[in-house]
Amino acid sequence: EVQLVESGGGLVQPGGSLTLSCVASGFTFSTAAMNWVRQAPGKGLEWVSSINKNGGLRRYADSVKGRFTISRDNAKNTLYLRMNNLKPEDTSVYYCNTATSKGQGTQVTVSS
Repeated sequence: EVQLVESGGGLVQPGGSLTLSCVASGFTFSTAAMNWVRQAPGKGLEWVSSINKNGGLRRYADSVKGRFTISRDNAKNTLYLRMNNLKPEDTSVYYCNTATSKGQGTQVTVSS
Protein backbone atom coordinates (compact mmCIF):
# COMPACT_ATOMS: atom_id res chain seq x y z
CA GLU A 1 0.00 0.00 0.00
CA VAL A 2 1.34 3.39 -1.01
CA GLN A 3 1.66 5.80 1.90
CA LEU A 4 2.74 9.43 1.80
CA VAL A 5 2.97 11.22 5.15
CA GLU A 6 3.57 14.96 5.16
CA SER A 7 4.77 16.97 8.15
CA GLY A 8 6.39 20.29 8.99
CA GLY A 9 3.49 22.67 8.49
CA GLY A 10 2.47 25.32 10.97
CA LEU A 11 1.80 28.98 11.60
CA VAL A 12 4.49 31.38 10.44
CA GLN A 13 4.73 35.13 10.01
CA PRO A 14 5.09 36.71 6.56
CA GLY A 15 8.72 36.52 5.50
CA GLY A 16 9.30 33.41 7.56
CA SER A 17 10.43 29.95 6.52
CA LEU A 18 9.29 26.37 6.87
CA THR A 19 10.51 23.02 5.62
CA LEU A 20 7.95 20.37 4.75
CA SER A 21 8.79 16.67 4.67
CA CYS A 22 7.02 13.75 3.05
CA VAL A 23 7.96 10.20 4.01
CA ALA A 24 7.03 7.64 1.39
CA SER A 25 6.46 3.90 1.67
CA GLY A 26 4.85 1.06 -0.25
CA PHE A 27 6.61 1.73 -3.53
CA THR A 28 10.12 2.20 -4.90
CA PHE A 29 10.62 5.87 -4.03
CA SER A 30 13.93 6.18 -5.87
CA THR A 31 12.27 5.44 -9.22
CA ALA A 32 9.36 7.87 -8.85
CA ALA A 33 9.05 11.50 -9.86
CA MET A 34 7.43 13.43 -7.01
CA ASN A 35 5.39 16.60 -6.68
CA TRP A 36 4.18 19.10 -4.17
CA VAL A 37 0.71 20.54 -4.66
CA ARG A 38 -1.38 22.78 -2.45
CA GLN A 39 -4.99 23.71 -1.87
CA ALA A 40 -6.06 27.02 -0.40
CA PRO A 41 -9.42 27.37 1.36
CA GLY A 42 -12.22 27.34 -1.20
CA LYS A 43 -9.88 26.78 -4.14
CA GLY A 44 -8.76 23.87 -6.28
CA LEU A 45 -5.48 22.01 -6.21
CA GLU A 46 -2.49 24.04 -7.39
CA TRP A 47 0.73 22.44 -8.58
CA VAL A 48 3.73 23.85 -6.71
CA SER A 49 6.84 21.91 -7.68
CA SER A 50 8.16 18.67 -9.18
CA ILE A 51 11.38 16.71 -8.99
CA ASN A 52 12.52 13.78 -11.07
CA LYS A 53 13.67 10.46 -9.62
CA ASN A 54 17.29 11.40 -9.04
CA GLY A 55 16.77 15.07 -8.17
CA GLY A 56 18.52 16.38 -11.24
CA LEU A 57 15.47 18.08 -12.71
CA ARG A 58 13.28 20.43 -10.68
CA ARG A 59 10.42 22.65 -11.75
CA TYR A 60 8.46 25.33 -9.91
CA ALA A 61 5.26 27.26 -10.33
CA ASP A 62 5.90 30.92 -11.11
CA SER A 63 4.23 31.88 -7.84
CA VAL A 64 6.94 30.14 -5.76
CA LYS A 65 9.99 30.30 -8.02
CA GLY A 66 12.98 31.75 -6.20
CA ARG A 67 11.40 31.20 -2.79
CA PHE A 68 10.76 27.43 -2.58
CA THR A 69 13.24 24.59 -3.08
CA ILE A 70 12.25 20.99 -3.67
CA SER A 71 14.66 18.19 -2.82
CA ARG A 72 14.71 14.50 -2.02
CA ASP A 73 16.73 11.93 -0.11
CA ASN A 74 16.23 8.58 -1.77
CA ALA A 75 18.12 6.78 1.01
CA LYS A 76 15.49 8.03 3.46
CA ASN A 77 12.49 7.77 1.11
CA THR A 78 11.79 11.42 1.89
CA LEU A 79 10.74 14.41 -0.16
CA TYR A 80 11.28 17.97 1.08
CA LEU A 81 10.02 21.45 0.34
CA ARG A 82 11.98 24.34 1.77
CA MET A 83 9.84 27.46 1.77
CA ASN A 84 11.43 30.88 2.31
CA ASN A 85 9.98 34.40 2.31
CA LEU A 86 6.49 33.04 2.90
CA LYS A 87 3.52 35.20 1.96
CA PRO A 88 -0.09 35.14 3.17
CA GLU A 89 -1.12 33.81 -0.23
CA ASP A 90 0.98 30.70 0.44
CA THR A 91 -1.54 29.67 3.11
CA SER A 92 -2.78 26.24 2.03
CA VAL A 93 -2.80 22.56 2.80
CA TYR A 94 0.32 21.14 1.17
CA TYR A 95 0.36 17.62 -0.24
CA CYS A 96 3.06 15.48 -1.73
CA ASN A 97 1.98 13.20 -4.51
CA THR A 98 2.99 10.70 -7.11
CA ALA A 99 1.16 10.17 -10.38
CA THR A 100 -1.46 8.08 -8.58
CA SER A 101 -1.36 8.79 -4.83
CA LYS A 102 -1.55 11.76 -2.51
CA GLY A 103 -0.85 12.16 1.18
CA GLN A 104 -3.14 13.57 3.85
CA GLY A 105 -1.53 16.99 3.73
CA THR A 106 0.01 19.45 6.18
CA GLN A 107 -1.43 22.89 6.91
CA VAL A 108 0.68 25.97 6.31
CA THR A 109 -0.70 29.27 7.57
CA VAL A 110 1.12 32.52 6.90
CA SER A 111 -0.22 35.33 9.04
CA SER A 112 0.92 38.11 11.32
